[in-house]
Amino acid sequence: MILRQFLHTKPVIAASYLVGCAGKSSCAVVDPLEDVTPYLREAEAFGMAIHYVIDTHAHADHISGGRKLAEETGAKYVLHASAEASYDHLAARDEDIIELGNVTAKVLHTPGHTPEHISLLVTDTTRGPDPWFVCTGHTLMVGDMGRTELASSVEEGARALFESAQKLKSLPDYIEVLPGAFSGSVCGRSLSGKAMSTIGFERMFNDAFSMEDEEAFVRLMQADIPDTPADAATIRATNLGLSDPEA
Repeated sequence: MILRQFLHTKPVIAASYLVGCAGKSSCAVVDPLEDVTPYLREAEAFGMAIHYVIDTHAHADHISGGRKLAEETGAKYVLHASAEASYDHLAARDEDIIELGNVTAKVLHTPGHTPEHISLLVTDTTRGPDPWFVCTGHTLMVGDMGRTELASSVEEGARALFESAQKLKSLPDYIEVLPGAFSGSVCGRSLSGKAMSTIGFERMFNDAFSMEDEEAFVRLMQADIPDTPADAATIRATNLGLSDPEA
């Protein structure tokens, strides 16, 4: 397996990923930013073709490079089937399997931060049949879970996010958590500067993720909401193809 984590501080605090199988020359890019050069360069360095470009959700704090990267490489662009996008894309559903040579990524629908949000449970079949890590986007981050009001009401998003937390908590403790953001991002409250963790560590030390009472979780999500990103609604609409950024 090849895994590369890209930690961005401009134009936003974010993490994106390239994951794939060098032996079969196949990889995917997850949550790419608008400048797609780093992903093209990394894939070329390992002799891999980018077959899938996956956005865990329609972002509201930056323009995604997903469609641009897919167009440049001929890759399939992936969003969850519930995404109300105006353009053609591969509509993924819960438990779909994306195959990347000897590496597989299982789609988990994990709504809450946004209704269409997905996580990707990744397995390297050459190492064994069990998953190794999960790319969680803005559903679960190190130290917190994502804000819930950018694409729905706070309460509606919070209740969906609580159910998504239960889904992720059903994973083994050893599963690594690769989030879509870290400290400094406006998409969470108590985020760590460490951009990697495990399900078990977050279960023990992440106050939001460890909650078992849904009403307490909703109250937490309703409190101390971070400032809304500038032009959030327009950016999200642009990423769904519903708004022209040049207009």
